Amino acid sequence: MSKSHELSNFIWSIADLLRGPYRPPQYERVMLPLVVLRRFDCVLESTKDAVLAKYTQYQGKLDGEALDSVLNKISGQRFHNHSPLSFEKLKGDPDNVHLHLVSYINGFSENVRNIFERFDFGNEIERMREHNILFLVIKKFCEVDLHPSVVDNIEMGLLFEDLIRRFNEQANETAGDHFTPREVIRLMVNLLFMHDDDLLTKPGTVRKMLDPTCGTGGMLSEARKYLRQHNLGAKLYVYGQDFNPRSYAVAASDLLLRTGPEEKETSTIKFGDTLIDDQFPDERFDYFLANPPFGVDWKRQQKEVVREHEKHGFAGRFGAGTPRVNDGALLFLQHMVSKFEPVDPAKNLDGSRLAIVFNGSPLFTGGAGSGESEIRKWIIENDWLEAIVAMPEQMFYNTGIGTYIWVVTNRKEPRRRGKIQLIDGRDRWQSLRRSLGDKRREFSDAHISEIVREYGGMHDSATSKVFDNADFGYNRLTIERPLRLTFQITLERKERFLDACPDLLDDLQAIDASIGRESSQDWNTTWKQVQAILKNRDSKWRAPQVKAFRESFTEIDPKAEAVIAKKSGSKIEYDANPKLRDFENVPLKEDVQVYFEREVLPHVPDAWIDHEKTKVGYEINFNRHFYRFTTPRVLSEIDSDLKRAEEEIVRLLREVTQEKSV
Repeated sequence: MSKSHELSNFIWSIADLLRGPYRPPQYERVMLPLVVLRRFDCVLESTKDAVLAKYTQYQGKLDGEALDSVLNKISGQRFHNHSPLSFEKLKGDPDNVHLHLVSYINGFSENVRNIFERFDFGNEIERMREHNILFLVIKKFCEVDLHPSVVDNIEMGLLFEDLIRRFNEQANETAGDHFTPREVIRLMVNLLFMHDDDLLTKPGTVRKMLDPTCGTGGMLSEARKYLRQHNLGAKLYVYGQDFNPRSYAVAASDLLLRTGPEEKETSTIKFGDTLIDDQFPDERFDYFLANPPFGVDWKRQQKEVVREHEKHGFAGRFGAGTPRVNDGALLFLQHMVSKFEPVDPAKNLDGSRLAIVFNGSPLFTGGAGSGESEIRKWIIENDWLEAIVAMPEQMFYNTGIGTYIWVVTNRKEPRRRGKIQLIDGRDRWQSLRRSLGDKRREFSDAHISEIVREYGGMHDSATSKVFDNADFGYNRLTIERPLRLTFQITLERKERFLDACPDLLDDLQAIDASIGRESSQDWNTTWKQVQAILKNRDSKWRAPQVKAFRESFTEIDPKAEAVIAKKSGSKIEYDANPKLRDFENVPLKEDVQVYFEREVLPHVPDAWIDHEKTKVGYEINFNRHFYRFTTPRVLSEIDSDLKRAEEEIVRLLREVTQEKSV
């Protein structure tokens, strides 16, 4: 058993002291902050006296960032504590341990104090004091040795990761909001880095990664682990942002626990709403990982997001469009793409890669011209979408729906340019020994290896298919048919027209006298007659009056002549009947006119395409591309089953009636 696992078990046992005042899903509110405090206490022990001396020297002369910077240099860390207290000293006054603990936390540098504000740990201290368990918990934590000489940064990261996993499993009904299953992250990280061994082994290479919805930071830590396990020499600085206070606190703590002073102020986790409070506005990154919330609306952010879209266009983050307000997932994709590094060998810029988890909605929701389709169009027509991997259902803690990993990059390999690979991994899973919320399945290492090999091979098979970008696009055609009108003057229609245009009574009486009350199925001829009458009377009608006349005295009649809108030589354009308007989706690779003549004209010979209304849309339908035909059962088998079922029903009814007669 590893050192980190032994420590995790011991710390987990301390949580039993919380039983009663806390339910198991609430244990992490206390245990994670105390693990962080104990680690910081151990790390700072060797420089404690030097920091206190320097604090005494500069107290009242420096404050804020300036004082923090000086004391951090003395501590040799990215944080310090200038309180004379320590964990051991907290045991010295059991009656006032709550006051001393608050004072001790307030002695930390601002970055650590911010973390504990987000943990809302002050309330937990008071809660434990009220239930007389605070001193017992602190005393137990003094037995946890987290000194760097005993637990290095790597082991500490593993310990914290294991505790996060355990506590999230206890709270599995909400874990999915900020916790992605580790095997899913491993697959994403493998896909993200798989082509980059050369880039990541260059001497002195430094790469930057962003997770704009980082939750507890699992994706960022898994990415670092990959580089460490594969002995790649590159340094990976990680950046994250999250709007859930407790998740932010966990992620920020985890980063401080894992990173040494040599990283100075590079890697960082920041608090804020990514969509309206971007904490890295001028930064660009080499890699991105994200698991944005599934199907969560963005009504609260809508006003500012739409303003940025309309005001800044592609100079901002949301130039491609905005999805419907009940699912903002594609906004996060645009946010990340806006931070791509360009590909510029002259400036040693190698572009960017991202992997993001979506549900099925971003694949196909929204028709041509909608926000979702426009975003897909932007991604695909720029040749950034490299691949999509379909995962099994029941893989996440808070949803059983199917999920997909999108890999997006502006530096595709030459063989992938103009191509998109789809991988169907929906049947690759093993059952969990026990369910965790909605999570009942997981990837094994073998499943991950199979998908990665298939991804790298880029061959067509039953579960992998490679398409041209254009295969997912289509022209949305507007098919019009002519408006056909029958004209007739009646008393009722005259009243309706005069209600709208009373000043035209004399003109109408002249028209009525000249044309009469007979029905006409040729509006074009009738209107010429009306125009001649008006010309003779030197009367000129405005467009709204003409419209009112036609609407009052005509009705749609499929047997009537088509209404001519404009005639130029032999070319005739007809008014369209909106009630007969139809739409056709034609694949981009197919000639629109050929399709129209083959599929539409044989059925409606008078139809035409309104080319000005044609829109280009994109959608990705996994089921269509990986459909597997199942041979239906033969009728004799079905009849046999039905017969047996009928016989069983008759038998059961007979037993019931016999019991009643007895």
